[in-house]
Amino acid sequence: MGESGLQAVVVTLCATGPDRAADREALVAAVAAAAAVETAAVRAGRVCPHCAGTDHGRPWATVCGTAFGVSLSRTTGVLALAVAPGTVGVDLERVSRVGAAPLDVFTPGERERSAGDAGLLAACWAAKEAVLKRDGRGLRVDPLSVDVDVAAGTARFEGRDHPVSVHRPAPDLVLVVAAGGLPVVVEGSVSGGA
Repeated sequence: MGESGLQAVVVTLCATGPDRAADREALVAAVAAAAAVETAAVRAGRVCPHCAGTDHGRPWATVCGTAFGVSLSRTTGVLALAVAPGTVGVDLERVSRVGAAPLDVFTPGERERSAGDAGLLAACWAAKEAVLKRDGRGLRVDPLSVDVDVAAGTARFEGRDHPVSVHRPAPDLVLVVAAGGLPVVVEGSVSGGA
């Protein structure tokens, strides 16, 4: 990636749109805001690293030819858009949904460290997804291959610890960013207690 001048990950939270086109527009606006440029200077899309399809896959964005790391996640009513100077993964989850998930997606260490706390389990799940998005393979990789320690702010994957940043933008939401330890700025709001 080229030199973007951005020194932190900027995560924008907003209401979900009706479709992928709305997500793309929101991503373009988030990149433009983070780069302090007009939206016309931003190019963005998706590409699948496996089939080269552009109707799905990893999002990408450039500003005047300079690549930015981007990632997005949506959950009921909320969209999270991450813009970074390098590769980034973001995931946003509802605590109520993940707390009801089967325990077979969590490692024994995660189950022990969380002691059944739904918020910690949601953070573990979101960290797994964020790390795997940053890796580029996403859920093509078994989530059990990632062991998250929320208190330490790390996700152990393929023999090394990846720093993760955990945020609680609302009581029922957990947001996790994987960006190699860069500082994270969360902008926007979540309304209605969502």
